[in-house]
Amino acid sequence: MTNRRTFIRNSALATAGVSVAASVPFAMNSCMGANEKLVCALIGAKGIGFADLKAFLGQKNTECAAICDVDENVLNKRIADVEKIQGTKPKGFKDFRKLLEEPGIDVIMIGTPDHWHLLPFVNAAQKGKYIYCEKPLSNSIEEINIMERAANRYGTIAQIGQWQRSGKHWQDAIEFVHSGKLGKIRTVRTWSYQGWMKSIPVKPDEPVPAGVDYDFWLGPAKQRPFNPNRFHFNFRWFWDYAGGMMTDWGVHIIDFALFGMKVKAPESVMAMGGKFAYPNDAAETPDTLQALYDFEDFTMLWDHGIGIDGGYYGRSHGVGFVGNNGTLVVDRAGWEVIPEGGKNPRMDRVKLTKGDGQDLNNHMKNFIECIKDNNRNTNTSIEIAANTARVCHLGNMAYKTGRRLYWDADDSKFINDDDANQLLVPTYRAPWELPKI
Repeated sequence: MTNRRTFIRNSALATAGVSVAASVPFAMNSCMGANEKLVCALIGAKGIGFADLKAFLGQKNTECAAICDVDENVLNKRIADVEKIQGTKPKGFKDFRKLLEEPGIDVIMIGTPDHWHLLPFVNAAQKGKYIYCEKPLSNSIEEINIMERAANRYGTIAQIGQWQRSGKHWQDAIEFVHSGKLGKIRTVRTWSYQGWMKSIPVKPDEPVPAGVDYDFWLGPAKQRPFNPNRFHFNFRWFWDYAGGMMTDWGVHIIDFALFGMKVKAPESVMAMGGKFAYPNDAAETPDTLQALYDFEDFTMLWDHGIGIDGGYYGRSHGVGFVGNNGTLVVDRAGWEVIPEGGKNPRMDRVKLTKGDGQDLNNHMKNFIECIKDNNRNTNTSIEIAANTARVCHLGNMAYKTGRRLYWDADDSKFINDDDANQLLVPTYRAPWELPKI
């Protein structure tokens, strides 16, 4: 660890250009002993961020020292919640930069909206912290590239919240896919039909709620009046902050298509869809979308629908690996194999193997084990998460442009398409700036 600390310190001191980094201290705490506590701080505590924190605190020898949220109401509630869990009260912050100055914190957990993943991640990496960041990695491909470069430059051990990667039944399903028993896989179906997600009714702009630092919540996104539809959970359906169902569920589901097929980037992608179910509601992202990816010797289909549960194989979400001998279907409930051939099956049927519901706990356990072992190869490492998030964003960009896009993965840009390439890099609102990594 001495070598790693020296590397991070020297790299950080030699690197400039991240506007929000106030200083670069000595990086890591000393390596964990068997009984030492691993101390975390949470940035963004409303929803999944708090679920992540509870999973972290459910592991042995862990503690939460600080929580940051721009909504004072959420912040106070989560401080009280954590005090009940661990018996001690974490400090509260509304500015993540102040939190990062606190001594004694080993792990930074990021549960903010997607457009706020980059800056805390880069700052935490510069300060030598271990990082657990929610999915998708970020809200644009250039942000993803920067985060990947930062993690690699500073040697960050990171786990991204694609926790299905730590699910036993998911891993078993992929092992079966890799066995070759399905025969040639010609297409992979990925889908998410979410009936519980309903229309977002149009609401007028409102005064900023008491206790909310709304300007900080917007951060690098466009200046807009406060509207309750864009705040908290529903930020997912607005392009300024997220990528809709494609990046919300897609990074979980498409991730396993890529994992199973041992591929990274498609050669091209096209997409069609729109606001077909709720054309006049407040959401910007499509409630219905199909994106078709070309991987040269197989295709991958992404298909989503909001407000209905009519997915493939009687499942509201999942991955279907369609082979010449049979189709393996996996979702959060379990996995099975449906043989081809009818009365003369080409392979044995594999009955449903159910999941155990421990995916998130296993994911956090894997993260902590990798910290103890000084191992950057977490189950959802920065490389895995970056690649999957890029593929999802490609589908959204094909939808936005309305045409087939050809992707150059080596240069991280579209081929002969200047208009599409304009979508790769976000425009940050002053005074926030994209880090130069």
